[in-house]
Amino acid sequence: TVSALARTRLAKSVHDAGWSAFVGMLQYKAARHGRTFAKVDRAFPSSQVCSACGFRDGPKPLHVRKWTCSACGTVHDRDHNAARNVLFEGRRIVATGRVETLNACGAPVRRAHVPAQRVEAGSPRKGQTTQAGIPGL
Repeated sequence: TVSALARTRLAKSVHDAGWSAFVGMLQYKAARHGRTFAKVDRAFPSSQVCSACGFRDGPKPLHVRKWTCSACGTVHDRDHNAARNVLFEGRRIVATGRVETLNACGAPVRRAHVPAQRVEAGSPRKGQTTQAGIPGL
C-alpha cells in the first residue's frame, strides 16, 4: 500500500508521484472546461504573508494555527490565510502572463534545448568505418 511505502526511503518519490498525478488531473480538467490553470511555486511563503496588507511576518512553527500580523493587526487562521495568498498569487501569475519556466527574477530556470553533437563522445577511432543499418538489406 501507499502508506507502507511512505515509511520507506521511497516516501518522497511516492508522494511526489501522487501529487504530480493530481496536478496533471487538475490541468486536464481545467483545459477540458476552458479554465486557466496557474501553478504556484512550492517555495511561495503562503503562510508567512499577511493576506490583508502583504507584510511578510516570517516562518512560524506548525503548531501556530492563529497569528496576528505585526504590521496591520489582522488576526489570521493559518490555513485560511495561506489559501487566500495562494489564490492571490495564482491570479497574479495569470495577470502578468508569467510562464512556469521563469524564476522569481524572470530568468529561465532551465537552459534552452541544445541539439546533440554529431560526434560521439570518447576517443576517435582512426581507420575504422562505421556502417549503419543491417548488412545485406
